[in-house]
Amino acid sequence: MTTATGAYAPKPGAAPLPRMIAAQAALETKMLLRNGEQLLLTVVIPTLLLVLFSSVDIVDTGKGAAVDFLAPGVLALAVMSTAFTGQAIATGFERRYGVLKRLASSPLPRWGLMTAKTASVLVTEVLQVILLTVIAFALGWSPHGSPAAVLLLLVLGTAAFSGLGLLMAGTLKAEATLAAANLVFLLLLVGGGVIVPLEKFGPAAQHVLGLLPISALSDGLRDVLQHGAGMPWGDLGVLAAWGVVGLAAAGKFFRWE
Repeated sequence: MTTATGAYAPKPGAAPLPRMIAAQAALETKMLLRNGEQLLLTVVIPTLLLVLFSSVDIVDTGKGAAVDFLAPGVLALAVMSTAFTGQAIATGFERRYGVLKRLASSPLPRWGLMTAKTASVLVTEVLQVILLTVIAFALGWSPHGSPAAVLLLLVLGTAAFSGLGLLMAGTLKAEATLAAANLVFLLLLVGGGVIVPLEKFGPAAQHVLGLLPISALSDGLRDVLQHGAGMPWGDLGVLAAWGVVGLAAAGKFFRWE
């Protein structure tokens, strides 16, 4: 039995770039969803906060149902937990163990790797939003407003937190990144308007805290979903500024090893 010459000849070379990015994004998403600590940050904590504070009258959230105030803030927290905290910790330890260095030497370009990581974050956020929205509806949530405004806020919030997370992961040691990312998560959870209204902190602190990306995202989502406002241009501007500064700084100072 004979075969034609060259019928099974190998064709070495890299796969098409879109296929490489898609494969890397799928791998990043699977790794994130299989990580217990990541699931705690991205799914368990936001869900528990939404259910607990919507069911028990612990914090004064103003007029109306508590879930109407809490749901937008928890959606903002979910974005921060994935795009900032989770991504910073995962990328920091990949950098420490030489994973990023090895991936950077593969046919997948460095910008392609970052694109895959961003796609993984977006996929995870979509799953988070769906889960939290279903739970909020079950708790009696009645959202209003423009879906386009909500989408723009989520996209700009993701860009802002991703830039800051990559900046932290690319400049600090892995252990320092782990500690700092979790500390920032807790501080912004308390002082970012997620659970406690910013009005509770007084006028001076309210103006300062309102410039934080988590405050801009939670307030913007609350204006749209709770009050039915149009485009929250002020909050969008804050998020865009954080996104530009964070991504530019990450691009300049990020170290791959």
